[in-house]
Amino acid sequence: MPGRIEKLKERLSAGELVLCDGAWATQMQKMGLQSGDCPEEWNITQPDKIRQIAREYFQAGSQVCLTNTFGGTKFRLMRHGFADKVEAFNRAGAALCREVAESFGGIVAASVGPTGEFVQPEGLLSEKEMYDAFREQIGALKAGGADAVCIETMYVLDEALLAVKAAREHGMFCIACMTFDSTPDGFKTMLGTSIEDATCSLDVTGADVVGTNCGNGIADMVRIAHRMRMFTKKPLIVKSNAGIPEMVGGQIVYHESPEMMAARLVDLKSAGVALVGGCCGTTPEYIRVFRQSIEKLNRGEVA
Repeated sequence: MPGRIEKLKERLSAGELVLCDGAWATQMQKMGLQSGDCPEEWNITQPDKIRQIAREYFQAGSQVCLTNTFGGTKFRLMRHGFADKVEAFNRAGAALCREVAESFGGIVAASVGPTGEFVQPEGLLSEKEMYDAFREQIGALKAGGADAVCIETMYVLDEALLAVKAAREHGMFCIACMTFDSTPDGFKTMLGTSIEDATCSLDVTGADVVGTNCGNGIADMVRIAHRMRMFTKKPLIVKSNAGIPEMVGGQIVYHESPEMMAARLVDLKSAGVALVGGCCGTTPEYIRVFRQSIEKLNRGEVA
């Protein structure tokens, strides 16, 4: 019988839209996560809350759910005094999501975010040090039961490529996402990497799925997806913010509604996007509305 990743590949090959989850930080902040806290610590100290977030996303219709391990490299954890907790925090983060996923037949794609450091000469780390940090994290995620790795919110292409290399070293199905900003010369990463260069490099390095998350609302994500499709035949993933955040009355507010974003899923599908979900500002309610549109699109109906 085909395994979970084999079934996912079959669905992607068939041209179906597969639904991912929404934001984790948004949900954790509602539960009490404060600025400066270490989110990954909750995998040990607040496991019921982490299970709840995963459960709510699966119940809303997510078929692929990420983990609370975005900042799980030792270089991010050492900022909180937890450099020695890489194995514990990441293994627990994957295991908690795996536990919930079993009830829904869902896939666990472990979140791997930037280290917050740069390699030499821009930074202090050697390529080997950064690669080893990703390899350590991904090894723990695999041991915790992750089916895949989702390398996300990457601004530095070389760092993303090292993470992909580490995922491939562990034999993990690899999703890799860059974050782009709008510039007068088109969409580029914070360090000026174009969509073309990012997409081609991720493709060649061996990512199974390439795409983009964070930094943009749904309209710009449609534009980015169309551009990415020109440079790879691999499945694309898009996880859009619920618009660009604004401070209103001391609170961060996102202005794109679930219905507004769901209305553009047909455009993402036409751009060749195979996996779709939400990033900052999105919640289980967004995923619930997305599911309704995706079910229609996968039946060939107008969403």
